[in-house]
Amino acid sequence: MPDPTPSAFEKARAGLWTSLQKHLAAVYSAEKDFLAATAFVEAFPFALQAATEQQQADYQQARRVLRDLYTDETTQLGTLVKAIRTKSYSEDEKKQLYLLLLGYLDIAASVFALLTTHVPTKVDEDEELATTRDTFERVRKFARLNVKGLVGLLG
Repeated sequence: MPDPTPSAFEKARAGLWTSLQKHLAAVYSAEKDFLAATAFVEAFPFALQAATEQQQADYQQARRVLRDLYTDETTQLGTLVKAIRTKSYSEDEKKQLYLLLLGYLDIAASVFALLTTHVPTKVDEDEELATTRDTFERVRKFARLNVKGLVGLLG
């Protein structure tokens, strides 16, 4: 008869699944607010000065929230990838965790891309956003590489 007590890996997988669902809820909420704040725009990039003061304020606030979420999520994802990498799970178990993470990363990337696509015609240089984008993509590529594995690269 199988042991009904969940293994450390099963607990980790369930915990990751629950955590990613909460993170997705936050990402979707920020996306909804950001899209609402750009609802007045017909085409991107757009002339921010053509918007009312309230529309400009709403856009800037929603952009700031989405950008801060992007930075926070990227930091947490980097920590999570490091934790998965250093745990003593089997390679197949790690692949399962990376696969869950990769699904989240792909969805989140499509939302965070709004920070690049839904912009005014004149955007100030944002080095922190560029750094976050680079870090996010490194984490995403690392997760993808670990799902594919060495055999996937050689085949």
